[in-house]
Amino acid sequence: MRRFIAEFQEQSYTQIIFPHKDTDWVEYLQEAQESFVNIVNVIKRYQKVLLVCHSLNEVKKHFKDKRNIHFVEYTTDDTWARDCSALCISENSKVTLLNFTFNAWGNKFEALKDNAMTAYLNPDAQSIEFILEGGAVESNGKELLLTTSNCIFNQNRNPQLNKNQIINRLKKYFGSSEILSLEHGYLAGDDTDSHIDTLARFVDEKSIMYVTCKDKRDQHYQELALMEQELQTFAYKYSLKLIPLPMCEAIYYEGERLPATYANFLFVNGAVLVPTYGVKEDEKALEVFRNFFKKREVVAVDSHLLIRQHGSLHCVTMNFARGVKIS
Repeated sequence: MRRFIAEFQEQSYTQIIFPHKDTDWVEYLQEAQESFVNIVNVIKRYQKVLLVCHSLNEVKKHFKDKRNIHFVEYTTDDTWARDCSALCISENSKVTLLNFTFNAWGNKFEALKDNAMTAYLNPDAQSIEFILEGGAVESNGKELLLTTSNCIFNQNRNPQLNKNQIINRLKKYFGSSEILSLEHGYLAGDDTDSHIDTLARFVDEKSIMYVTCKDKRDQHYQELALMEQELQTFAYKYSLKLIPLPMCEAIYYEGERLPATYANFLFVNGAVLVPTYGVKEDEKALEVFRNFFKKREVVAVDSHLLIRQHGSLHCVTMNFARGVKIS
């Protein structure tokens, strides 16, 4: 039996791509590298980190304590590990890695090196001729797959396939009996065509945390209200619990609203890492996590710099399930 391993299940390691001068972080590269160093240092307290480096010698200098960090040299186009890394499925008690095609969210950016990364790092991964990003799909570890229609059915991904064909492909790849696709919900400044990991996430087999907006003056109010109604329908049908997360206040950089979201949290063994942005809603969001996770440590991770490039904590990381060995 095949299933898409949930992120809240036990992990082997977290993969991260370190920023370098040829990435979009170049304008504030030192700040970006400091931010990534902090993320790595937090994660390695709980599990191993596979750090993809443009230069082993340069990147190693950033870490005084290298324990629990495995460095591997590979030059990428950018640093969004969530979307260009392998996904883990379980089949007959064995973990298999799936290497989907990555085209930078509909050919918005250069992605040839990112797309080739998994074959280099995980040569045993099964190559899949289907365009899909890790941030586009959420699993409850059983029969449910959560996604968004604006992303998964977008013509800039798999235009040769119709909606039913895409649904059947997803069921085949992930062993899911039900594909729950949200028609509503988005974040201003998001390049991904509304990845699910910015909006709603499984936190256990029967619970979903999701972003809400209570300010009727906010541009997101209507869409997130409609998304909430959809989630309520899913919850009724599949006996799910819904846990609302606050909407982060509007944060701007160079006149552009950034996609700050608390749904972009990260699971590690024994903890959940919550992105924070230096705003008043941070504490409200952390309290939601503390109230739900009684057996995990809740750790705030400063992610204010990450959203300048339109992603957050979950976007720059990829979890690999227990049983997967670092190559």
